[in-house]
Amino acid sequence: MQDTVLIVGAGPAGLSAAAQVASAGYKAVLVEKEDVLGGAPIISGYARLVPSGEWAKDAIGRMVKRVEEDGNVTIHKGTKVTQLNGEAGKFTAKLSNGKSVKAGAVVLATGFTHFDSVNKPEWGFGTFPDVVTTTQVEQMVTAGKIACPSDGRTPERVAILLCVGSRDRQIGREWCSKICCTVSANLAMEIKELSPKTQVFIYYMDIRTFGLYEDRFYWKSQEEFRTKFVKARIAEVTAAPDGRLLLKGEDTLVKRPIVIPFDMVVHAVGMDPNMDNPEISKVFGVGLEQHGFIERGEHYTNTCGTTRPGIYSCGAAYGPETIDDSISQGMAAGARAIADLHGMTRKAS
Repeated sequence: MQDTVLIVGAGPAGLSAAAQVASAGYKAVLVEKEDVLGGAPIISGYARLVPSGEWAKDAIGRMVKRVEEDGNVTIHKGTKVTQLNGEAGKFTAKLSNGKSVKAGAVVLATGFTHFDSVNKPEWGFGTFPDVVTTTQVEQMVTAGKIACPSDGRTPERVAILLCVGSRDRQIGREWCSKICCTVSANLAMEIKELSPKTQVFIYYMDIRTFGLYEDRFYWKSQEEFRTKFVKARIAEVTAAPDGRLLLKGEDTLVKRPIVIPFDMVVHAVGMDPNMDNPEISKVFGVGLEQHGFIERGEHYTNTCGTTRPGIYSCGAAYGPETIDDSISQGMAAGARAIADLHGMTRKAS
């Protein structure tokens, strides 16, 4: 029986799982395909995290430091698992760096992929340089300056379009990405903090700032930062004669067409399944649900489970998820893995 847990993915969920396993006195082997740890918040350059307001580099940086300094954690960067053999309690994994790992359990913390806005061409991304994504604006906030990519000017008017790559059956994205409304409301406030004279408009089908986020982000962004929310159906983004962008669609509250000029249009991009999930499914022998995320096991007695015994998952690998909940689920998956290993050891003795 192995006392090692193999954790695949070193984003917030994977870092949390590794810390949980190590703190219980078990060995954790953390395998990350990128050359840096921290997942999307670090790789994509997130600014302040929702809901804590902490800078991503600081909050996630503490998580990275915790596992890097723990003697019970072995880290493989720039590495993938290419093969997994065995069964719960006795797995052997082959890594792309030529090494192998013997583990009693596996945690898949493999996360998600940002929706690629080129798949929504009518909204201008890839055609007009001043049509950007929330991720790009996060990077602007981190750099301390909101600017139009075309010429570097400070935008007078910014439109944020919600549900880009979410809740859209026409492009095969039937799911809500859960966090985009809140992130966009937060981003609107960050834009105003850096550029108080910039007017920010959020165009939405519905607003889903769930739970305690309603007051802290939805109402605060309107009442304190004067963000304007417009219920609308956006048809297209085109170029105006003066070089700005024209947002065309319908205001669905008053049932009339709109054609409005903006300096910058922001796509609030959704969360797609990890693009590597078909490969992950094959290597680890786990199922995928209908949209392509990792299939969740029966939740009530197989918490954090997948379709294969001894392999667990957490966070955005299962579907769109917040960072904070991903961290909690990573801890739960790590605890589940070591609890099962402890149970196997007790039965064998």
